[in-house]
Amino acid sequence: MNPISTARTAVFFHAHPDDEALLTAGTMAMLAAEGHRVVLVVATSGERGQADVEPGEALGATRMAELYASAAALGCARVVNLGYADSGLAPGGGVADDRPDGAFIDADVEEAAGRLAAVLTEEKADLLTTYDPAGGYGHPDHVQVHRVGGRAAEIAGTAIVLEATVNRDPLLRGLRLARRFYPQLDIRAFERAYSPGDVITHRVAVRRFARQKRASMAAHASQATGADTRTLGVMLKIPRPLYRLIFGTEWYVRRDAPLGSRLRHPFEVPPKG
Repeated sequence: MNPISTARTAVFFHAHPDDEALLTAGTMAMLAAEGHRVVLVVATSGERGQADVEPGEALGATRMAELYASAAALGCARVVNLGYADSGLAPGGGVADDRPDGAFIDADVEEAAGRLAAVLTEEKADLLTTYDPAGGYGHPDHVQVHRVGGRAAEIAGTAIVLEATVNRDPLLRGLRLARRFYPQLDIRAFERAYSPGDVITHRVAVRRFARQKRASMAAHASQATGADTRTLGVMLKIPRPLYRLIFGTEWYVRRDAPLGSRLRHPFEVPPKG
C-alpha cells in the first residue's frame, strides 16, 4: 500500500499564531488537498506579539481568530490551543524577564508534552512537526516547541517527527534580493538562524499551494501591519510570481533518516542507512 496515498493524520505543532503561515502552510494545504487529516496545535495565543493592539488578552483573542482564518484557508480539520502564556522576548532577544505566570518557556516539559501527547493519541497521529533545536531564529517558545514536541511524540508513539525549519542558504539569497526593494529590512538575525542545507532531509514542493500559503499569511493581519517594518508584511508585498519562487519549498529535518536524504513528501519512507 502506498504510504503517501493512504489517508493519514498529521499534527503541526507551533508556538504562536502565524508561525504556521511562515513555516508549514504549504505542506498543510498540500496534505489536506490529498485527503489527509491536518490538525494545527499552538502552545500559546501569541498575546505578547508585536501589534497595533496592546499586548494582552485582547491581542490573544485577535490572534486566535486570525489563526482560525488561516486554518480554514489551509483546509485544517481541527485547531487546538494548549493554553500556555506567550513568553515574549527580551528587548535584545532571548527569554524575557517580565514574562507572565504560566509562560510556555517555564512549563515543565513532561507536563506540556503530556498535553500534546493527549492530542496525538486522540487523533491517532501518524506525523508530528516540531522545530529545529535552535527554534528557528531562537525565540524561547520555539525552542520549547522542539523540546515538548519531541517528548510528546515519544509518549504517544508517533512514528514520524519532522522538524520544520528553513534552508538558510536560499533564505539569505531571497532576503538580500528583497532588501533591494526594502532597504530597511534587517537580515542579520537570519544569518545564523534555521538550518544549513546539508542537514535537511525533506524538501517539499508547495508552489501549487502558494495561494493558500499567502492567504494564511494574510489572515494574520495583526502581525503584518504596524509602525515598524514587519517581516510578514514585507513578505506579503512580494510580487506573486516571485512569492511562488521564494516560498515554493518548505523544509524539514527527520532525525532518524540518513544524513543526505532527499525526501519530497512528509510521509515518504526514508532510505535505509
